[in-house]
Amino acid sequence: MIIKDLRITHRNIPLERPFKTALRTANEIESIEVAVVLENGITGKGAAAPTWVITGDSAESIQATLLGPIKQALVGKDIAHFQSLLAAIQSCCVGNTSAKAAADIAMHDAYSTLLGMPLYSYLGDRKPLTTCMTVGVDTPEKMAADAKQAIADGFQRLKIKVGSQPELDIDRIAAIEEAVPDHVMLRLDANQGWKPKQAVQLIEQMQAKEFAIELIEQPVAAHDLDGLKFVTDHVSIPIMADESLFSTRDALHLVAGRYVDLLNITLMKCGGISKAWKIASIAETYGISCMIGSMMEPGLSVGVQHTLQLPTRMSRILIWMHHYG
Repeated sequence: MIIKDLRITHRNIPLERPFKTALRTANEIESIEVAVVLENGITGKGAAAPTWVITGDSAESIQATLLGPIKQALVGKDIAHFQSLLAAIQSCCVGNTSAKAAADIAMHDAYSTLLGMPLYSYLGDRKPLTTCMTVGVDTPEKMAADAKQAIADGFQRLKIKVGSQPELDIDRIAAIEEAVPDHVMLRLDANQGWKPKQAVQLIEQMQAKEFAIELIEQPVAAHDLDGLKFVTDHVSIPIMADESLFSTRDALHLVAGRYVDLLNITLMKCGGISKAWKIASIAETYGISCMIGSMMEPGLSVGVQHTLQLPTRMSRILIWMHHYG
């Protein structure tokens, strides 16, 4: 079945309230949606969101990549050569992982529809998934109130953004701990906001206070792998890589060198479902557990990530999404 066209639409989705991390404040979700159209009318859909401070992709660069090299690589080709076309998406240009992810998702959607099955069936049997709500960085009082509301909404795990004004982070977690039931587990995400020794000191203080912390994500700068390993080696709470992980090469380096205990696989950073599977397989080989993450993306992209089943022999799979996008 020939791919007839690739089309995009661009829209902005306002948030009910600003979403803050150590890297940025977002007031809306900017969505670039892509449709891969087959000659029989079947349409596969995908989406991307620009994240300047993480991927370096802008709305303009995503659109230009989709309508330029990616469209050229796909239109007029037979989707029966599915794996070759997925590889062509990745090799048609350097970088631009968000655009590649959107096209990769749309291709998976079109191909599974052509086969007469929903995407989640094509990717594997569905299993129970654990989703957590993200609490944006703010004052201790505001974060405690947001955490309490998330629990009232039915979430049992919370992802807490820290790292902005690190001197407040202990107070932030203390306020949240007081506001939520004892059984609620916290996942902290510093978004590169701490220095290595500072991270160890903060984590040790949190442990001394017996905070219910399940893991800590990207405590130090993405490029500071030695600092990341220093933190991993000096604390007992599991450390997860996020901004340090874009590619299969990154994954292999991180897990082979035991720089971290866990990996956060994000489609917008790695380039889509096909690359996510490869990263997960590398992690599985080394006995490293993974989490699937998103970055303020539209519901279409986030929904796809909830269908993604990673290799079943992994010791543990942690699934979460941002409920602001």
